[in-house]
Amino acid sequence: MQHDPEATDTKAATPSNGFSGQQWGLLLLLAAINFTHILDFVIVMPLGDTLRHQLKINPQQFGLVVSAYGIAATITGILSSSVVDRYDRKTILVGSFGGFVLATFYCGLAPNYTHLLIARCLTGLFGGMASSCVMAVIGDVFTDQQRGKAIGVVTSSFAVASTVGLPIGLWLAIYFENWNAPFLAIGVLAMFVWILAAICLPSLTSHRMGVHRNPFTQFASVVQQSNHLWAFLFMLSTVFGTFIIVPFIAPFLQANCGRTALDLPVIYAVAGAFTLITLNIIGWATDRFGAKPIFLFCAGGAVVMTLIITNLPNVSLLGASTVTSLFMILASGRIVPAQAMMLRASDPALRGAFMNLNTAVSHFATAVGPLITGSIVGEEYAGGPLTRFALAGLIAAACGCAAMAFSFRLRHYSSPDAK
Repeated sequence: MQHDPEATDTKAATPSNGFSGQQWGLLLLLAAINFTHILDFVIVMPLGDTLRHQLKINPQQFGLVVSAYGIAATITGILSSSVVDRYDRKTILVGSFGGFVLATFYCGLAPNYTHLLIARCLTGLFGGMASSCVMAVIGDVFTDQQRGKAIGVVTSSFAVASTVGLPIGLWLAIYFENWNAPFLAIGVLAMFVWILAAICLPSLTSHRMGVHRNPFTQFASVVQQSNHLWAFLFMLSTVFGTFIIVPFIAPFLQANCGRTALDLPVIYAVAGAFTLITLNIIGWATDRFGAKPIFLFCAGGAVVMTLIITNLPNVSLLGASTVTSLFMILASGRIVPAQAMMLRASDPALRGAFMNLNTAVSHFATAVGPLITGSIVGEEYAGGPLTRFALAGLIAAACGCAAMAFSFRLRHYSSPDAK
């Protein structure tokens, strides 16, 4: 077996691929950091109709608010790669997460659309760097046999944010009759997590002992392999298929389908709970039956649900919860086998740079997707029902079909034509 250059002395020795108590403590701290910045990112989407009315903005402006985070995170993910390996992981993580905390409070105190847009850029700037550093810490501390499980623990915070964080955030916005309230609450929570990180996170510097290649040289090596390029197109179209639709689901349910702001916490809690359960089932099925067939099943189902949810008429709370849950289960579920396929397609010697670029591609798609929808969707009148959302659904469905087609171009790196 090839020696993993990322292996360092910071990995705790354990008798198996289980975690020591110290590793569990670190994982929970990293998961808390991940939870806060993911919640900060996703909370904007179900607040869409509230933002439209309270800030007097149109769908295009709302799309830009959602996109600002992803645009900034994309830029940070690429540029920070030349910096993060030169310093103590703790210094970078505590510093970037501290900036994220301040930017989140700025969101909560933003008096108008312009300030909110600037604040979203700043949260993406610092949140994107913190997210990259979290994954780098996992690479430093955990062995090859532990990393998959460690990443699973940390990334499960997305499902927790959707299941618990979103409904609470929406309830706060309703209770205080102000869209700022969820951001202030996230800021307070993130501040306590930042204090814990500053006190409890160990110094991690062993990665600085290795010889590091210029990141731009690594990136050039990554894109020279055609299999990597197909992988990026595969991930880009997959994420587009989700994020062209997701930011506008809540505004559409309220403006066009007869649901109210009070219904949204229920809808998102139900969808998040089912997604949390099914993600584990999909992960098991991916290991049992293979990544590609599970991806094709989930991706095909997500295309069907995309067309249904973007053409939904007036619907009951039960109907809205059912359709939203099915869409989120399948759209989120296809990412699990997709990531497995991406990892198998990557050159092990370039996997770090490959995953960094893959993260940038994903952030790019989450940023551009809402801009595409914002340029398509209109209003019957200011603050009224949305128009042409079905057209956005057709584009998202086409992206989902493209992802299925690209999946047949991916090859395992060990195969002869994976060049």
